[in-house]
Amino acid sequence: MNIIYIHGLDSDANSIKGSLLEEYCRQYDPDIKVLRPDLNKTPDQVFDQMLSLIDSVASKNTPDQVFDQMLSLIDSVASKNSHDQNTVLVGSSLGGYFATLLSNHTGCPALLLNPSIQPHQTLQRFKHSTETEDDGAKDESANDEASEVLYTTLGGWRITNADLRWFACHQLSSLNYPKKVVALIKEGDELLNSSLSANFYREQGATVNMQKGGDHRFSDFKTQLPKVIEVIQQLVKGRLV
Repeated sequence: MNIIYIHGLDSDANSIKGSLLEEYCRQYDPDIKVLRPDLNKTPDQVFDQMLSLIDSVASKNTPDQVFDQMLSLIDSVASKNSHDQNTVLVGSSLGGYFATLLSNHTGCPALLLNPSIQPHQTLQRFKHSTETEDDGAKDESANDEASEVLYTTLGGWRITNADLRWFACHQLSSLNYPKKVVALIKEGDELLNSSLSANFYREQGATVNMQKGGDHRFSDFKTQLPKVIEVIQQLVKGRLV
């Protein structure tokens, strides 16, 4: 099995949760390979990179795995563009948004941690901050406005208005494979509206595990790893209902 960990904003390939997940699998379930790409890029670049990575991982399956997947497809009514069922996306915060979007496109199962569902709105906070700092100065050039840097993440992604527009054009409105999506959400998330996220995924038919307390960073992730791996294995086997 392959797990692709998709980090959130102000994180990178060395994210704490991604590293903990990889170390846990290495120690307790070495058959699981964890991939941790650095995604400090524009959203269109992230999306294209992830699609290529998913295709690359799927192409490296053994003959037995390919045969099993063929049988699975024959026995199901999966979409013609459904990808490798042995590849699971795990996304945190903004990574949860990308994991959902990619699951819709590929059919890969996805486990989400405090997922962002409206980055086109929540990232507006950087735009407002910039407008305050520039004393209200306006540039009439549309190109200059699109390329204006609103915020630079710790990993080096320079967020612009063009990025916000991309998110607005790729809003999450539905789930194509709701039975393949599980969201773990903390009520104590101080950054995102946990109720809004939970309601969206529930209404779409996904499994939602709403947890009391906690924070946006999912600080108790290490203690939840045994359950996380169990959920991932159930997703792969299609046994989660």
